[in-house]
Amino acid sequence: MVGDPTRLRLKYGLNPQQRDAVAQPSDGGPLPLSVLCGTPSVVNLLDALQGWQLVREASRALGLPAAASMKHVSPAGAAVAGEVDPVARDTFRLGTEVSGLASAYARARDCDPRSSYGDLVALSHPVDRDTASLLARVVSDGVIAPDFEPGVLEVLSRKKRGAFLVLRVDPAYEPPARQVRDVFGVRITQDADPLVIGPGTLAEGAGGGTPPTRQQLRDAVLGLITVRYTQSNSVAYVHDGRTIGIGAGQQSRVDCVRLAGEKADRWRLRRHPLLAEARFPGSMPIQDRVNRVMRLIEAEPGTWSDADQAGRQVPGLPAKPLDPAEKGAWLAGHTPCTLVSDAYLPFRDNVDVAAGHGVRCIVEGGGSARGQEVAAACEEHSITLVRTGLRLFSH
Repeated sequence: MVGDPTRLRLKYGLNPQQRDAVAQPSDGGPLPLSVLCGTPSVVNLLDALQGWQLVREASRALGLPAAASMKHVSPAGAAVAGEVDPVARDTFRLGTEVSGLASAYARARDCDPRSSYGDLVALSHPVDRDTASLLARVVSDGVIAPDFEPGVLEVLSRKKRGAFLVLRVDPAYEPPARQVRDVFGVRITQDADPLVIGPGTLAEGAGGGTPPTRQQLRDAVLGLITVRYTQSNSVAYVHDGRTIGIGAGQQSRVDCVRLAGEKADRWRLRRHPLLAEARFPGSMPIQDRVNRVMRLIEAEPGTWSDADQAGRQVPGLPAKPLDPAEKGAWLAGHTPCTLVSDAYLPFRDNVDVAAGHGVRCIVEGGGSARGQEVAAACEEHSITLVRTGLRLFSH
């Protein structure tokens, strides 16, 4: 099957014991991608294809390079090109100037850098040297992109001793109009979702109350596209063209809102002066830095023994976790953000939780039997409400 454009032998299936796994195009034509380095597993391929759809749509809708950090067929983070703040710049050891694509991936990975460990990276534009250099520094399983600039493949092929997965996707490829899926011997066929998400999607749903700002509309577009490719139930907290918290795959929507809100708070607390101004030894791996800071955010001061403190002490970092008063005072000055849900919010508790995590605009499908209570809660919390009439489930 080497060189066969219609058949790709995979490393294994969803699990290593599922040894025989093959990918083939559903329409009988050539595959829309080629393997330039490494061998994909089924999960790698699912992450790559899901991520590629996300970044392609986000880039088309917002006119900027887009990136997604994929883990288990959901994004750990997604972003378009923009400013990389000092915390993200220091975390990923970036210089003062980076390309738009590199900034998009740094912002996407910075959403939840602990979850992004070992991700599959999806990029909307050809990979340049800045982005390849960033990929070389982080722990990642592979990348999918429409192309690679000269010299980039040489850099990436050295990663993971040649096992780093590099996929080139055909940017012009459009999938068939029908989707087919086999589950337990049952074949399910459905129409592909024809919806095109863009600023007009939000304009149609906005009405009544305080209108969303231009930035909220742009963040809402990114949020809608992100939850479209996130395992449902899902919500995304979005700020300035990047997700800062994603809640995926929860059976209760309010649990998604709470989970994503806690991640958004961790994103904000990583910017606390006691942590943002910390300096690490140059030899410390990026993920060790991330884990150290997360522990300082999450652990209660009383849970650290003297031995624990001594063993984890790093010059320039607080010796103990941030205490509740420090965290509360910092979070009181919330970085405002937009919450986007892949379907309607069924109860007002979603709004109450979101308000406690700095949400100032909510984008939801609408249509809940308790919709009036949801709207009233938004008004109580001075949250702009946009109802799209959409459901964007992904399973």
